[in-house]
Amino acid sequence: MPSCRLMRKNKLSGMTNGATARLGWALSCPLSLYVHIPFCVRKCPYCAFYSITASPEDMDKYLDALGQELQLWTSLSGDKLHAQTLYIGGGTPTVLSAKQWEKLILILERYVDFLPFLEASVEANPGSLRADHIRLWRSWKITRVSLGAQSLDEGELNWLRRPHNAYDVADSLAALVASGQDVSVDLLFGLPGQTIQSWHRTIKDCLRFGIRHLSIYELTLEENTPWGENPPKGLTASYPLYRFAQWYLPKRGFTHYEIASFSLPGHWCRHNIAYWQGENFLGIGASAWGYLDGYRYGNVKDIKIYVKKISEGKLAIADEELLPTEQAARESAVLALRTMWGVSGRFFRRRWGWKAYRDFCDTWRGLPEDCKITCHGRYALSPKGFRVANSLWEEFL
Repeated sequence: MPSCRLMRKNKLSGMTNGATARLGWALSCPLSLYVHIPFCVRKCPYCAFYSITASPEDMDKYLDALGQELQLWTSLSGDKLHAQTLYIGGGTPTVLSAKQWEKLILILERYVDFLPFLEASVEANPGSLRADHIRLWRSWKITRVSLGAQSLDEGELNWLRRPHNAYDVADSLAALVASGQDVSVDLLFGLPGQTIQSWHRTIKDCLRFGIRHLSIYELTLEENTPWGENPPKGLTASYPLYRFAQWYLPKRGFTHYEIASFSLPGHWCRHNIAYWQGENFLGIGASAWGYLDGYRYGNVKDIKIYVKKISEGKLAIADEELLPTEQAARESAVLALRTMWGVSGRFFRRRWGWKAYRDFCDTWRGLPEDCKITCHGRYALSPKGFRVANSLWEEFL
């Protein structure tokens, strides 16, 4: 494992002095790397993530900018970045052609040292996944594919206006599992007409393909989306559907290791765990965000502005903050409570100090007994706690 080095005393335009002063150490140590590919076939009416449709030429320019951004970050560390996990998300990374994927891989290899036992994940959509993608990922370093199916029900997919059908989902799942990749599926619940029976059928059909990870998300109507501005009618109550998943999936050998995620033992997503455990991660690309030793930043949410700033030799940072210790401690607790491991009292005290730990314990004692588990110095939410987690997290924030 590479040793950590102190940073060079240089500063890039687009970053404050206070931020620059603490980044070199974080950037020279092992971290997690997120790469945002903000392109889609079309925009789904409920999606709040930044994405656009674009020409192949614009995609190529964007990939060039990703390489330039990595070069800017490595100029702060003085060496290649050392990645223990990689996550390529979107948008829809599978809208990139095989040739564009080869270009992206060369960029990453140039600026990133991928450590042993790397977990490398990529998001894929059934409508745009091709055999060329799978062959290329297998020949490189990709170990895990997250398929944005959202449903296996044709009526639900039509209502969601997804650019694929149930047959596309089945074909993609069969091909990915046959390739030997660790396969995860994303599903939405709370859709009109969705019942326990139809939800059961969707989950069961996914498991039949041999997937090892499942993420389930309640359909939420975000601001600045078509459905956020003009909400659809007839949404199904989500609580019973979530509770059914909590009951059914463990019976099929899946562990509920994070509030929205279930996996077979040992097949959880290490990259996401790094987020929840407050580890350092670097996000590159338009709208990507990162966290490095208490410094949190977000890139601009506009591809043209992003490419322009990067081409001028500037980081494309739009928002940044150095978290005060008290705020960082509270947020650390909330993130850890997303997982079955929860908060380790010993680690929390060592990282944030006794005062922050006492404040955490004071809040913890006020939570309902049936929503929490305290065992051997660990503090975690119970299954019921997961179901009402949003209201519990507010107590800490």
